[in-house]
Amino acid sequence: MDELTKVYEQFAEQVFKYLMVLCRNVDIAEELTQETFYQAVRSIDTYNGECKMSVWLCQIAKYTYYKYVDKQVKQPPSQHLPNHLPSAENDLIESENKIGLYRMIHLLEEPYKEIVLLRILGGLTFKEIGEIHFKNENWARVTFYRAKLKLRERGIMNEE
Repeated sequence: MDELTKVYEQFAEQVFKYLMVLCRNVDIAEELTQETFYQAVRSIDTYNGECKMSVWLCQIAKYTYYKYVDKQVKQPPSQHLPNHLPSAENDLIESENKIGLYRMIHLLEEPYKEIVLLRILGGLTFKEIGEIHFKNENWARVTFYRAKLKLRERGIMNEE
């Protein structure tokens, strides 16, 4: 078995779960997992071993997801409305609330935006977030806290 197959078998499930947290759709997460490993193979020469392979792959997955979302936003809205659930209005309201939250997060400057996404959607620990940014765990905690303050100022996040 070659090295790339071993890496895929070792980390594919973790990358898939990370993407499931981001997109909450099995089909999309599977597609983005494949795209993540494709991108990883294309850029394997940039991996220098300074962070865990799983962190590096999740970084690629995150950017793959961002590209996917940008592509979806740029497409015209679908003309099809769900007609099968009596709770469609509730689903629409919930969806609009999520979109509003994601828009507000998207408007945060870096690194706040990324820290919030990694923590809330990605479920990463502060230590892992620190590793991704080549900083320490405390830096990640403080940056996340400051990002929450910025969102609260805009009326988005409640106190935890």
